Amino acid sequence: MQFASTRNPDIKVDFREGVFQGLAPDGGLYHPVTMPDLTEVISKFGPGTTFLEIATEMTKGLFGDELTDEQAERICTKAFTFSPALVKVTDKISILELYHGPSCAFKDFGASYLAACMEEFLKSRSSKAIILTATSGDTGSAVARAFHKRENIEVIILYPSGRVSPLQEKQLTTLGENITALEVKGSFDDCQRMVKSAFVDPELIGKMTLSSANSINLGRLIPQSFYYLWANSRDQAGKTKPYFAVPSGNFGNLTAGVMASKWGMKTPGFLAVTNRNDVVPEYLKTGDYNPRPSEQTLSNAMDVGAPSNFDRLLAIFKGDWDKMKETIGEEVVTDKETLETIKRIQEDYNYLADPHTAVGFLGAERYLEKNADIENIICLSTAHPGKFLEVVQEATGSFPELPEQLKAIQDLEKVSIITENTDQALKDFLLARFA
Repeated sequence: MQFASTRNPDIKVDFREGVFQGLAPDGGLYHPVTMPDLTEVISKFGPGTTFLEIATEMTKGLFGDELTDEQAERICTKAFTFSPALVKVTDKISILELYHGPSCAFKDFGASYLAACMEEFLKSRSSKAIILTATSGDTGSAVARAFHKRENIEVIILYPSGRVSPLQEKQLTTLGENITALEVKGSFDDCQRMVKSAFVDPELIGKMTLSSANSINLGRLIPQSFYYLWANSRDQAGKTKPYFAVPSGNFGNLTAGVMASKWGMKTPGFLAVTNRNDVVPEYLKTGDYNPRPSEQTLSNAMDVGAPSNFDRLLAIFKGDWDKMKETIGEEVVTDKETLETIKRIQEDYNYLADPHTAVGFLGAERYLEKNADIENIICLSTAHPGKFLEVVQEATGSFPELPEQLKAIQDLEKVSIITENTDQALKDFLLARFA
């Protein structure tokens, strides 16, 4: 399977090369040159097919020209010691829980798969890989857990100071060993820009092997399609195939779902739901794309003003605004509405949601009001409510019960390096540490 840069179709790589490059040399993101037709593979998935089986068969189908069946099985078995869960909440809305992994967030699926792929690929290489990751919350903790103590891999996590929840910060600053946290004096957009700048800096490229674990990396993006396929294959007796409501920030999650549909997954469409950082919903309404500085909200992992994966969406739809609108709907949810929705879901349905899931849930409800013929929407739940103690307490009046993964880190000491929000600051750090 070949991938090309979103900026220059002549720049092409295979999966293995794309995993280690992260970003294309011209600053573009890699996307499939052609979408493979895996309808026959996907048609065999049913209610009894496990998530691990789906991940393994999709890996074989997508990368059979680069990986042996044994390698595909080994990668997926190492990566996926956990699985999603699908919970029916209302007659028409189910919640796809993606937080049953080691860091209690959906990013565990992509990060664990990427780590397993890199470890497999590095068996035949003598160099060390340096992973650069910008996080607005959950990516950093998932990457830290997935790559902790992996051989020949160093991880540098950039996160915006004061803009992640306390538990999220503990998750990415307390592991040590091969994990280093840079606390950037700025926004997530600053962190993301700094990482992208490093990937195209010739001095850095010449002295070290840099890669990314953000959704700009193919190895993180593609496995996110697997849980769409798993949810889509569950028993929907008497129902049409579901829509997917996706709480969206950097738009990697939604892009993965769209890719799954291009490979053969049957779905009537997707719903992009954002907080007030509504650059993509605005585009879907008007056709104008106007990236801008992100604003801080209660659903912090979605505080992205210039979403990277929008370029991939444009590539998938070949820049056709009308076609994108036909596939992707949009809704925008405020902080006040987020708090109200967390409280209402708990009171009405005895279900406790984190702020991101609440954004997606309210978006799904609104979409159903506008489209009464829709029978079934699956809302992606991206994180355990325990990661957002303060927000959930503000909404409901009480703190959520913490899962064991989060209880274990509460009393650990935070270790981070305060960093200016400039490209040069990251470059200086990397040269001093690794050159």
